[in-house]
Amino acid sequence: MDKVVGSAAEAVADISEGASLAVGGFGLCGIPSTLIAALVAAGTGGLRVTSNNCGVDDWGLGLLLRAGRIARMTSSYVGENKEFARQYLSGELEVELVPQGTLAERLRAGGAGIPAFYTPAGAGTQVEEGGLPWRYAPDGSVLVASPPKEVREFAGRPHLLEEAITADFALVRAAVADRHGNLVFHAAARNFNPLAATAGRTTIVEAERIVEPGELAPDAVHLPGIHVDRVVPADPADKRIERRTVLSATREN
Repeated sequence: MDKVVGSAAEAVADISEGASLAVGGFGLCGIPSTLIAALVAAGTGGLRVTSNNCGVDDWGLGLLLRAGRIARMTSSYVGENKEFARQYLSGELEVELVPQGTLAERLRAGGAGIPAFYTPAGAGTQVEEGGLPWRYAPDGSVLVASPPKEVREFAGRPHLLEEAITADFALVRAAVADRHGNLVFHAAARNFNPLAATAGRTTIVEAERIVEPGELAPDAVHLPGIHVDRVVPADPADKRIERRTVLSATREN
């Protein structure tokens, strides 16, 4: 089955108001920027997004956030986005912060059909007790707070019950895809992309290179095409560095 569609706009056209999304990427590495731009242009709002972070103010998911299209974020890190902090603290955005390993496993479990699992991460903290502010009211009071989590002891240690995450759609970026949807990721850009892909009920992939079926060696495939519904081309140059650090030209010994 040829899963390549004509454009990113066509690929995201059926993402409806209020849809849930699982979005790959880590910082600005491996983010599906082509699909995000198409979603910005489509004008779809009220989105409930699960992603490791929310981009930066002017790139990645930050573009959707700045346009007021995201209603809820489930993330592990949000420190590079001032608009994110503003919307959260003003009560415009609901935010569930999740330990990074737990977030990865919640997505993996969702893709594997596992409804929940126990983890020691967060045991004995407010993650266990509940009451973390998910959404503020305009007056600064807590409008929505996290619920307490079920606790069970294994091998003498407390563990929290965490529910799996699935989404209506997954947005993913790959280095190479064939027309059947088999994917290869490049180095660190692999990050959350395979996890997001399996957690989506409809998975849309942008690929820097699209090849014919049979061109990818079976052992080279990182994610099989059974998890992928649509493939669109991505601009290989459509990348940014989140934070550049360089040494001074002159440095004291």
